[in-house]
Amino acid sequence: MVQCDAALLYSALSALFSGFFIYKFIKHKVKIEHASVCSLLALLILGICCCCILTGGLGLILYIVACVMYYISIPVRQMLPIRNKTVLITGCDSGLGHALAKHLDDLGVLVFAGVLDQKGPGAGELRRAGSPRLSVIQMDVTNSREIKSAYDEVKSRVQDAGLWGIVHNAGVLGYMADGELLPVDVYKQCMEVNCIGTVQVTKMFMPLLRRSKGRLVTISSMAGLTPIPGFAAYAASKAALSMFTAVMRQDLFKWGVKVAAIHPSGFKTNIFGSREHWSSQDQKILDNIMPDVKEDYGEEYLASLKDLQHQMSTFSSSDFSPVLEDVVHALLAHCPHASYTPGRCAYLIPCLFRYFPLWCYDNFAKKTFHIHRNILPRSLRTYQANIKAD
Repeated sequence: MVQCDAALLYSALSALFSGFFIYKFIKHKVKIEHASVCSLLALLILGICCCCILTGGLGLILYIVACVMYYISIPVRQMLPIRNKTVLITGCDSGLGHALAKHLDDLGVLVFAGVLDQKGPGAGELRRAGSPRLSVIQMDVTNSREIKSAYDEVKSRVQDAGLWGIVHNAGVLGYMADGELLPVDVYKQCMEVNCIGTVQVTKMFMPLLRRSKGRLVTISSMAGLTPIPGFAAYAASKAALSMFTAVMRQDLFKWGVKVAAIHPSGFKTNIFGSREHWSSQDQKILDNIMPDVKEDYGEEYLASLKDLQHQMSTFSSSDFSPVLEDVVHALLAHCPHASYTPGRCAYLIPCLFRYFPLWCYDNFAKKTFHIHRNILPRSLRTYQANIKAD
């Protein structure tokens, strides 16, 4: 009877606190990845343990304290004023960077939009559509001279106020294929643009950022958190970028600079390239692989590679708003998160990789991300055919 009464009491308390939790989630638009789901599950397990093991008032007090602490830990959406905020964004020729430059400009932020080609159509569109606050600046993140020139231009504009935010968006995908098939040049290009370029820009502009005690935001990728077949070069560079961002968060804490990493899932941007680009890369692979590798994989398998990027772009979302919303939060929230995962399954898939047995994720990835569902390399097809024949 006593145990039954205790269970009812704990159930009533759980229902009461759940109502408070849900109300706070809705009021402050808390996303699932920032609602401390693991902590919520731990809280549920604690309640069961307190009810079954810690009888009397001690277990009840412990459970109530834990619920109150969890409620307090739920993030509250408090934004800083936009006035006089200046932000540098890299890779604004197209895609996420282009959309983000327009979005921040519409909000009233003074934007420095770094572009690879100042005379290109993307830069021209930003000049036409943007307000007088938006400045388009030439900056190839792999070109030290252009980075220094951009720094001088930004410094002359912001002067003693410093630069409030840097958003590292510039990035390349290179090409999708088995890691063995990718030319070393693709690995080098991905690392040079996605990681080393970010490091160079960060080192150059950091004095301005420290002066304002501002925000450093990097747009990495879900592929930087979880292994995905066909993304060996891209994922390796994004994993390096994510770790660089994490270490910079620790290094810059003493300066009052807050650092955040954005890990989006698939969004339809120009990073996937054109069919002409895929065909040229496909030919580059054929020209560079060794004869025995070409023999093992077979022409049919190699010819199918050029369709992979088209398939990925087909399944990607054209709605950039989840990413834009998270970047704005990282730049302007009073208490930004260290990590954001906008997009479809961008939070759940890394959770599956981190918290479940590895064989669970490998089976999931094999079925979900397998870059060739119906085609095997020639030597594997031959091997399987021989086994069936025997």
